[in-house]
Amino acid sequence: MFAQSLRPQDRVAIVTYASGTTVALEPTGGTDRQKVLDAIDALGAGGSTAGADGLQRAYALAERHFDKDAVNRVILATDGDFNVGITDPRELEKFVAAKRKSGVYLSILGVGSGNLNDALMQRLAQSGNGNAAYIDSLLEARKALGEELGSTMFPIANDVKMQVEFNPAKVAAYRLIGYETRMLARQDFKDDKVDAGDMGAGHTVTAIYEITPSGAAGTLVDPLRYGEGKKAAPRTKTDELCFVRVRYKLPGEDKSRLVEQPVRAGAAHQSLQAAPADQRFAVAVAAFGQRLRGEQQLADYPYADIAELANGARGADAEGYRAEFVKLVRMTEALGKAGQR
Repeated sequence: MFAQSLRPQDRVAIVTYASGTTVALEPTGGTDRQKVLDAIDALGAGGSTAGADGLQRAYALAERHFDKDAVNRVILATDGDFNVGITDPRELEKFVAAKRKSGVYLSILGVGSGNLNDALMQRLAQSGNGNAAYIDSLLEARKALGEELGSTMFPIANDVKMQVEFNPAKVAAYRLIGYETRMLARQDFKDDKVDAGDMGAGHTVTAIYEITPSGAAGTLVDPLRYGEGKKAAPRTKTDELCFVRVRYKLPGEDKSRLVEQPVRAGAAHQSLQAAPADQRFAVAVAAFGQRLRGEQQLADYPYADIAELANGARGADAEGYRAEFVKLVRMTEALGKAGQR
């Protein structure tokens, strides 16, 4: 499917890695599509997994044919189970991070089941200015290499960082859900030497915060018996709920650009049901992830409620991805009930 989408100006090469590495296809133009397809048809599994050697050879090939006017990218298809050559995850990360400076991006397609090392794939993608996707079906392949090809392959911003500052007069406490592997120290936000995530054309990122309004601060802790404790947050004349800052670099640039935007308290919805479908669906997905991890904040929010929330926020769902998620939640609920018997 990917080969069918090649344009005349595109070039693709294929490196295989088993017990050793081989260039199965030298850089070939998009007009010679049949040659690419023939090389794919000739591939076969065998031997061990010299993933690091394969990466080194692929990067060398990409650097040798580097085009400053094009997007230069290595796409690694792997189960993450490297067992020959460099196998230490930290050494692999260092190698990929060093290659990032060459201007060659890295994308990882996870394949296989049983021995899939997703954690390693995510770490390598983050180190290599890239992204990772898991391909477990033809539908997922079509999504990653067809519908989302622009956001997967064509970067529009490097080292994207987001910082949210909450107004203490409006928010007593907050919690960022997820993004543990992407967290940065506060001082790293302005440091252009610190690596961060990258975004492609049409790519969106959703960050969800759980907040406790200042008026409900008393529900967090019991009042002190002696003394007043911390002073109340100073009253402000603004209705700002928080202030969002985003830093990013244009591809090829070393200096970041800054975008700032206040979020007004008046923009808040009075209930979850009043929020747009996309927001409600995102909350359902985040809740599902937290339940799977056994986080105590979701202990009293069952899978049935998550499925109901997601199902009510499916919207048009032309490709059926949201319906598939609802089925996944309900299947998880059924497995949980079966395990309790």
